[in-house]
Amino acid sequence: MNYRSGEMSDHLTTWRRTAVRTIQLFDSIVAPSGYLVDEFAKFGLVAKSVFNFVDVDRFKFRKRESLRPVFLSNRNFEAHYNVPCTLRAFAIIQAEIPDASLVVAGDGSEREAIHELAAKLALKNIEFMGRLQPEDMPALYDKADVYLNSPSIDNMPNSIIEAFACGLPVVSTDAGGIPYIVEHEKTGLLVGVDDHAALARQAVRLFQEETLADRLIAAAREEVQKYTWQNVRGEWMRTYRELAGSDDVVPACGQAA
Repeated sequence: MNYRSGEMSDHLTTWRRTAVRTIQLFDSIVAPSGYLVDEFAKFGLVAKSVFNFVDVDRFKFRKRESLRPVFLSNRNFEAHYNVPCTLRAFAIIQAEIPDASLVVAGDGSEREAIHELAAKLALKNIEFMGRLQPEDMPALYDKADVYLNSPSIDNMPNSIIEAFACGLPVVSTDAGGIPYIVEHEKTGLLVGVDDHAALARQAVRLFQEETLADRLIAAAREEVQKYTWQNVRGEWMRTYRELAGSDDVVPACGQAA
């Protein structure tokens, strides 16, 4: 079983009698983060981690010679991604940095409420892009200089790894598995869940502390190497070989690569 939802604990708590027994029937449980491995363990289930991967040929690094206050949010408009927290943080950022701008990509059930909040906060220089196709995402990252992320529940968002690969410093809440892939003050800046004021403060630091952004970007660029297909493919191969009891089995995903 390849399990990927950041809401796993809620799922297994709500349907514990049936879900746990069903999962126990699988030969192996694979999840993309150490966070879910630890969460499964709380229910007596043994899982292993195989990371999500980023295509570094598509999501290319761009060196930001001088960081611009151009912020990006690209989470879907659902309650657990808490995009309103990003908007409230941006209102504080814009009070500090008047020419700051925010690009917002995504759509979902919270669309009307999110647009209404942006109007209520009187945000300027904000662009709602709607839902974009995967092939449009590299250009979206290239358009921005800072990645803002404020979910209340999350696992291992690919968007953070893509931001690493593209050279955007990451400022995020510490929901779920995010601290497993972002180390505060090393590869990004983390704050508590739903703390828009702290999110804004950390974002503004990037423009106040001379070397902070460059240091985070450099460390994140090194970190992203373990999320390349070359490394992740090896983990999948080992997983399938263990299941098959053979060193000669190559998984379909490896063949497709």
